[in-house]
Amino acid sequence: MEILLLILLVLVVLALGAYALGFFLPDHVTMSRDITINAPRETVFALIGDFNRWPAWSPWADRDPEAKYTIEGSGVGHLMAWTSEVKSVGNGSQRITAYDPPRRMESDLNFGAMGGAHAVFQLEEKGPSSTHITWSFDSNMRRGVPVLMQPMATYMGFMMEKFLAPDYEKGLESLKASAEEEAGDAPAPAQFTPRP
Repeated sequence: MEILLLILLVLVVLALGAYALGFFLPDHVTMSRDITINAPRETVFALIGDFNRWPAWSPWADRDPEAKYTIEGSGVGHLMAWTSEVKSVGNGSQRITAYDPPRRMESDLNFGAMGGAHAVFQLEEKGPSSTHITWSFDSNMRRGVPVLMQPMATYMGFMMEKFLAPDYEKGLESLKASAEEEAGDAPAPAQFTPRP
């Protein structure tokens, strides 16, 4: 009986230690993916710079056809908010904070108690009908999260790229197909370059 209590005590101490460590481990997460699209920058930017056009390529749009969206404004301040019963979609909002067509767009994402993030689309012209686009994600995993949930958010940060990268890659591939269709080109095979 004493051995069982000792084992239980050790497990409790280890669990509390791991929980406390979550307040001090690095909480900054960055990730990006990029792709080359056979379409002019203006065509590509038109698809990302207007939230009304995101259903054509967004990796999350088909995950919940019943999700409710509210879209307001345009340019800087353009807002898209959503609510969904599907856990992988959830509730949140995205607001454009920097808008420089057809070169760059930045937005802040708000996931409520799950925190927030900053996203950037950088478009580089590779020719009259070729665009290299980089989509990046940057988050302080503990910012905006209730104090008692912050250690869990920290540990989630270590798995963020594994969870998010497939969505970014799917989204860029869909963006490529949509932009190339609009530009009148046959879609070429997608090639992704992971960037830590």
